[in-house]
Amino acid sequence: MRTLVQTSLVFSAALFLSACNQNVDKPEAAVAETQQPVWPASLSVVGEGFPNPGDTCRKIGESAATVNYLDDSATLAGCLSPDDAEKLGGSIVATIDGVTLVSVPAGDSMAGDGDGQGDAKVAGTDFNATAQIKCSGYRKHPAGMCDAGVKRGQGDEFTTVEISWPEGDSRALFFDGTGKIVTANTNQADGSAKFEVVGNKQGDTTVVTIGPERYEIPDAFLMGD
Repeated sequence: MRTLVQTSLVFSAALFLSACNQNVDKPEAAVAETQQPVWPASLSVVGEGFPNPGDTCRKIGESAATVNYLDDSATLAGCLSPDDAEKLGGSIVATIDGVTLVSVPAGDSMAGDGDGQGDAKVAGTDFNATAQIKCSGYRKHPAGMCDAGVKRGQGDEFTTVEISWPEGDSRALFFDGTGKIVTANTNQADGSAKFEVVGNKQGDTTVVTIGPERYEIPDAFLMGD
């Protein structure tokens, strides 16, 4: 009988310890889940980190909440922590649903944007400047903002604006020394070859259309100093 009682006690203790371990694991899992960043639906979050993949802040695209904070010569970024926002070095423009929005000038002082610093290269790239431009229509893509970089030509060389779409595709636009659109890298694969490349000047911006595609290129970004 004593042996039976001891066995029962050991078995009960094992069950108690197992239950305790399970109860301890559940809060840990819950904590891990709550540590995942949660971005509000009011913001259009782009990419896996800003300025580098894996960073805590994110690029923020155009939406009803951000339309007044977008700048062709800067990147709009959002951070869940005000401290992280301060580290980006830009101008804090708003806080929306707990996210601090920062306007970060493209490149280091965006050399070649009229700042008197000359036409230097953006660190780590072949571009004289980078920015986000207004774009729409590529493969039925809705209107929004696209990353773009400009390689300013010298003498008779074309100035090239390379535009990157979120899906990974790109479009190159070629301008002459006066800032007039000349052509683009259209092709048969995406159906763009059948369209004429058209440029229209609207104030200090050149609007380039290729069939349904539309790109707005500011003069300061295109021509620089």
